[in-house]
Amino acid sequence: MDESSLPGVGAEEIERARAPLERAWTLPPAAYVRPDIYDLEVERILRRSWAPLARTEQAPEPGDYIAMDFMGQPVLLVHGLDGRFRAMANVCRHRAAPVAEGVGRRKLFTCPYHAWSYDTEGRLVAAPLMDGVEGFAPEDCRLGQIRTEVWEGFVMVNLDPDAAPFAPQVEPLRSYFQAFRMGEMAVVRTLTYDSGWNWKVLVENFMEAYHHLAAHAQTLEPVFHARDSEVPDSDGPWSILHMPAATPDASRERLVQGLEDWQAQSLFAAVAFPHFLFALHGDGMAWYQVLPQTAGRFTLNIHICAPRYLLELEGADEIIAALEQATAAIHAEDIAVNDLVWRGMSAPMTGQGRLSPLERSIWQMNQWWLTQMGL
Repeated sequence: MDESSLPGVGAEEIERARAPLERAWTLPPAAYVRPDIYDLEVERILRRSWAPLARTEQAPEPGDYIAMDFMGQPVLLVHGLDGRFRAMANVCRHRAAPVAEGVGRRKLFTCPYHAWSYDTEGRLVAAPLMDGVEGFAPEDCRLGQIRTEVWEGFVMVNLDPDAAPFAPQVEPLRSYFQAFRMGEMAVVRTLTYDSGWNWKVLVENFMEAYHHLAAHAQTLEPVFHARDSEVPDSDGPWSILHMPAATPDASRERLVQGLEDWQAQSLFAAVAFPHFLFALHGDGMAWYQVLPQTAGRFTLNIHICAPRYLLELEGADEIIAALEQATAAIHAEDIAVNDLVWRGMSAPMTGQGRLSPLERSIWQMNQWWLTQMGL
């Protein structure tokens, strides 16, 4: 296959998606539903892009670890005894068994198969009964190291050792939301969903307010009118959706302190491509952690975050429960419409659709996606 083409996708379809927003169409359905295109996504995008594995407060003490799978790679995220966060291949250098499962706190990670042990920096410190093995060098058996950065409290990873650093690429994104002090927030609840669609369906749904008109007619639309939403220019791999309040109310005190009125009363959605999603509002943040599995399935963890001081306040449990209830209710409405989209996306007569000016963020994402896919 020509590297500048996609299976089942014609040049005219790419040209339509590449057009300026006023004339642009969506990506073709094949870009969502075909397993062979998903395999190319994994190779060209998902294993070469930065993604958040955790928040620093989820592994707050030296020795804390989180073991998980990321794009087919078992990963061990460790808060090292030296204070640094590291992501490493969770694969023993002897016979490839994972050295840890779940979450916990350790100074040593001992493989359950042959008891090889590694420290919090991934160095091999014990390999029983290896005496007499010619040329065996423990210093050459460190767990594979994965590119890691801490950004605004998120521990970011990238499986591509040659990837450009994350922070400089998204500096305008950080600056735009600086007043929210994301680094000072903490995860207070997590909702987990097994999602039966392509990951891009969720990203697109998250990054446009056009669907407030129908999908959220009784919830978000009365508070954040679709017609008032706006997407600023983007000069990097990110997009922002600003949803101003329909009826501003400066009288209610917000949990996030120090915001200007326009910030405290708005709802914001943001994405660092391809799928680092977070929503900010006057009371905190919702981080949508997307873990793709196949062309038509991914795991979604919605981490509800609030300023850390809230955890010390009387009545915090009630406030957190209200944030959780609201988040779950909105996502239930999104599940219903995303199920419909996926049902239609796979139909043989389905083609590209025209984009609304209110879907500028989707257009921005599509331009990036096409470039990364070599189109």
